Amino acid sequence: MPLDPPTMLTISIALAAAASLYLAIEWRSIREPSLLFWSAGFATITVGSTLALLRSSGFLLIGIWFANGLLVTAHFLFLLGVARFTQIRLSPAWYLIFATWLVMLLLPDGPLWSKVMLAANSLLVALSTLKASSLLRPHGKSLSVGAVQLRYVLLGHGIFYVAKALTVVIPGTLIDLAAFRGEIIQISLVEGAMAIMLIALSMTGTERYRREKQIARLAERDPLTALYNRRALEKRAPRLLEHVSPEHPGALLLIDIDNFKLVNDQYGHTAGDRLLIALSEMIRSVLPRNALTARLGGDEFVILLNSASSERVMQLGNTLREQFLSTTSQTFPTTAAVTLSIGASLFDKPPANLTALIEQGDAALYESKRGGRNRLRLTGLTTPG
Repeated sequence: MPLDPPTMLTISIALAAAASLYLAIEWRSIREPSLLFWSAGFATITVGSTLALLRSSGFLLIGIWFANGLLVTAHFLFLLGVARFTQIRLSPAWYLIFATWLVMLLLPDGPLWSKVMLAANSLLVALSTLKASSLLRPHGKSLSVGAVQLRYVLLGHGIFYVAKALTVVIPGTLIDLAAFRGEIIQISLVEGAMAIMLIALSMTGTERYRREKQIARLAERDPLTALYNRRALEKRAPRLLEHVSPEHPGALLLIDIDNFKLVNDQYGHTAGDRLLIALSEMIRSVLPRNALTARLGGDEFVILLNSASSERVMQLGNTLREQFLSTTSQTFPTTAAVTLSIGASLFDKPPANLTALIEQGDAALYESKRGGRNRLRLTGLTTPG
């Protein structure tokens, strides 16, 4: 099959339509706005390439000016998608691209018309494409393989369009947009089909990686409080505690709500959920740097500290107890006070495993509850670290 212009445009139409449909299906499942912009971009290329075929029938205004305008629009949509993906707000000045293209209507028809049109179209496409590539650059190593590939595909695509624009100044270069004549036009059609395929694959890989990361992140979080769950705590605890020593002891605080059932019985389970969320926010507000916290389940929470001391543990635990009692007494008054019991354990060497450490905290928590609740029981080291 010869790679003549109509054939290459037909291939581009098929590839762009398939990419648009696939990205639209992906968007329906995960509702990521960047996918919607990218899908719209490929749909615009599909329409523009279809209109470009009308040149052979003599519809030059639609087949050249309008079709190329849609190509500029498609790449601007790609830029909007990348901006949404990177969460960067574009300046309103970028919309002047369309005003620039409208000016092309005023160009007089003459021997240089095709060259000027080609140069303007190429530079506007390159502008959006290179900007999209640059938006991905600051993310560096945090990018997925798909996003890195997208960055370089867009960069290469943009550089190609800059080179394409520069060809118009080469003496003797044949450029006839009406008849698809000229070597640069032939090369551009081939590059366009390849770029559609590479950009679509890169965009798909980029969003798939983000979705997988989101799923992994959600799997590590308690769905109600958004704190880590036990699985995530076990994964992160060894790194936090690996430098624990007699000079820099670690600590675990096991926190349990006293009379929590009274809140559920008197105010309903929604109120109980609100109280758990409030406690998680209190814990976040007092959590020291380089510390971990998690919800183990029900109304039980845990805090892990490194380079702790008995004074530091007592201060943190008592601050939480006072804040919590103040909140429950005002928001959820009950027949018996809804308070916090805390069991804390200090240790001067990395624990063999998290389970053994939690068991020590659980024993201290039992002593706290047996002693009358609403108190902190500290076991282990008693001297400052």
